[in-house]
Amino acid sequence: MGAVVAAWCGTSIGIDVYRKTETALRERERQLQQLIDTVPALIWSTTDDGAPTYVNKRFTEVIGATLQDITAPNGKLALSVIHPDDRAAAAQAVARSFRTGVSYVARYRQLRRDGSWRWTETRAEPLRDDSGAILRWYGVSVDIEDMVVAQQALRERERELSQLVDMVPSHLWRLTPEGEPIFFNKRMVDFLGLDVADTDRPGSSRLEAVIEKVHPDDAARFREVLHGCLATGERFSMRYRLRRSDGTYRWMSSRADPMRDQSGRIVQWYGLCHDIDDQLRAEEALRRASEKLAQATQAASLAELSAAIAHEVNQPLGAIAANAHACRRWLSAEPPNVERAKITADRIVRDANSAADVVGRIRALFRQSVETRSRTALDGIFEEVRRLMAEEAARCRVRMNVDVESGLPLVALDRVQVQQVLINLVRNGIEAMDCIAGEKVLEMRARRMGDFVQARISDCGRGIELADRIFEPFFTTKQNGMGMGLAICRSIIESHGGRLWAERNEPRGAAFVFTLPLEAKTAP
Repeated sequence: MGAVVAAWCGTSIGIDVYRKTETALRERERQLQQLIDTVPALIWSTTDDGAPTYVNKRFTEVIGATLQDITAPNGKLALSVIHPDDRAAAAQAVARSFRTGVSYVARYRQLRRDGSWRWTETRAEPLRDDSGAILRWYGVSVDIEDMVVAQQALRERERELSQLVDMVPSHLWRLTPEGEPIFFNKRMVDFLGLDVADTDRPGSSRLEAVIEKVHPDDAARFREVLHGCLATGERFSMRYRLRRSDGTYRWMSSRADPMRDQSGRIVQWYGLCHDIDDQLRAEEALRRASEKLAQATQAASLAELSAAIAHEVNQPLGAIAANAHACRRWLSAEPPNVERAKITADRIVRDANSAADVVGRIRALFRQSVETRSRTALDGIFEEVRRLMAEEAARCRVRMNVDVESGLPLVALDRVQVQQVLINLVRNGIEAMDCIAGEKVLEMRARRMGDFVQARISDCGRGIELADRIFEPFFTTKQNGMGMGLAICRSIIESHGGRLWAERNEPRGAAFVFTLPLEAKTAP
């Protein structure tokens, strides 16, 4: 007998929450997919053993390959989008990561849709379950072509700069803000016979290892000046002797400037050290030759002047001697011929006056009369002296400052003679600073002091020795000096009715001061 459906039973289960959840998940997935597609990177995934499972939209757009295109016939990840020269290394890295589970990082050239190759950095991380087993691999490939090209250009630029630095005919070095050496160029390494790494010594700083190369007579001053600059941030500038790798000392002219960041903090010191030993020797040889030439010229001039004076004076002196003998004969006669003796004595007086006139004319050559002077502005003379001495000052690294009070009245003077006084005093000041370290400054000032104009020439040298004798003729503290320069300067100033004296310059050095009257005067 067949079965008869007696009744239908049904069950209704509410799935509204499920449907909403499913819809929310799909919306979330859509948003996540949209977010992934907007990321400026190529995103992909594989199974735990390397079978491709996903590539994002940008991957396909940039490379021009689909998921199927990067899947090998064996179902594994194909590396056809990697440059042939980089493919083997990339394959080894991928295989090692899939085998060991270690994160994957590699750089290689990657194909683009237009057929070009661009440097790419790829990173892949495994997704694991609670037991640590790998479920999937997720990877991101980022275009780094611009960065690689910039790095290559930077390395090439660094190589060019390094070669250029090594070609500079000077020693270049770099210090930390604390003064520790961190770089020597090749020329400095060759000179010293050591590199920066060779200055690392137990219990001693790198800087002290370098200071050991400085001449013992200059080392203390070098250390003092450099540490002072490191503390204050001021420019370092100094001359000193440095020992070469063969043991010889050579004179160096060194300077260094700090490099600061935007906040003004010193981040490094850059220094340059130039070998000036040959230059100093040449300058010294030239100076000696100039002094010998000057001495020879002076000797010739004195000889010529002496001959002229002897010629002019010998004539009246000879006549005086002859007349004196005649006078004696007249007085020795029996009886004495007084009348003839008186005539002869008158001739002696005449000849003596003639000799006095000769001497007077010679003195007139060296004495300036008031009538030959002209009223002159001192600022013009100061400027002329500055221009005349500029080259010599620059050669000796001396900075000249000229400060003439505005509105100074004109002064009656011999322009050439006063100019010569200033040149002599300026040259003395430059020479006085020849062997000092640090900044060399020579000041030229002029001020009105009542009825006089006062000029002051000061230096920052070693000061005055034997100040009570420096104006004496033929007294000198120079090895090859004649001792006449300051004596002549004082004579010229005094012939103008002024005074010349020396005094101490604070905080160091010497100052020479002279005055000139506003009204024309002459020395008695």
